[in-house]
Amino acid sequence: MELEQARKLWQPQPGWLNTASYGLPPEPAWAAVQEALADWRTGRTSWEGWDDATRRSRAAFAGLVGVAPTDVTVGSTVSALFAPVAAALPAGATVVVPEVEFTSNLFPWLAQAERGVRVRTVPLDGLVDAIDADTDLVAFSLVQSADGAVADYHRIVAAARAHGALVAVDATQACGWLPFDAGLADVVAVGAYKWLMGPRGSALAYLAPALRERLRPDGAGWYAAEDPFSSYYGPPLRLAADARRFDQSPAWFSWIGTAPALELLAEIGVPAVREHDVRLANRFLAGLGRPPGDSAIVAVEVPGAQEKLERAGIRAAVRAGRVRASFHLYTTDADVDLALDALTG
Repeated sequence: MELEQARKLWQPQPGWLNTASYGLPPEPAWAAVQEALADWRTGRTSWEGWDDATRRSRAAFAGLVGVAPTDVTVGSTVSALFAPVAAALPAGATVVVPEVEFTSNLFPWLAQAERGVRVRTVPLDGLVDAIDADTDLVAFSLVQSADGAVADYHRIVAAARAHGALVAVDATQACGWLPFDAGLADVVAVGAYKWLMGPRGSALAYLAPALRERLRPDGAGWYAAEDPFSSYYGPPLRLAADARRFDQSPAWFSWIGTAPALELLAEIGVPAVREHDVRLANRFLAGLGRPPGDSAIVAVEVPGAQEKLERAGIRAAVRAGRVRASFHLYTTDADVDLALDALTG
């Protein structure tokens, strides 16, 4: 599907520049959720049909990030998807993390402190040089939540491999607009409610086969079974042989909204989305006299930014006078110009 044709599937209120906080659903996702909620309200269907959305989401996500569906696990939060990896770190391990890392990819490692796991935080631009022979795992966001900085994925992975370290990536602020190969890392977790435009409550992760052999599925329940629909009761333990053994039981309605959004992104193609999003981000930067960048998220310091944006009806994140604006499929040139008029007028 052509991007311009797809953009008709959203009708946002003008001025939404905050996909880095949450994405807006395309019409097929919104309609699917409404239909499922109506069925739930009246009890006119069984739940098994709802579960198919989880399978569809897994397959679509795998295609977007270039891995096999059998290497994808599903859950509800990024931190919970990282948890079994953190628990499997050897006692006394060292983890290297950027100092501005969002805590979903920080707290799981810090929580292992009582086992002697040490977390070392460094500036993002010094991450490659900080990886050494003592490093057991490198954890970072592909795109930083705070300011949209895009990590040097290939260089970081190469440095980690040179020292035998694992690589854990939070791609929540990247997946959906930035093309990348998840298979380069050991684990890549994504919350689907931002750039993937699903409801909050769905998250996915790539787990490399070699890594899975080191993990224990402590959160295993019926949905992690080889055949979930025959595993409601009783022993023995009979878990899936692939990444599904780490699945968390899905929150149905979140996945019902996630599957159509992911499938639409797959139809459009992430490279086309990136071109659109970054063009608008650079239009915004140019209007403020800043140099262009390579991200769909930008952060700029503008005096009185919060009051100026609120008066104009612009919804963007503001932190201590610093505007974090984010641009996605449904953002228009008019949205950008509205924000620029508010900030420069």
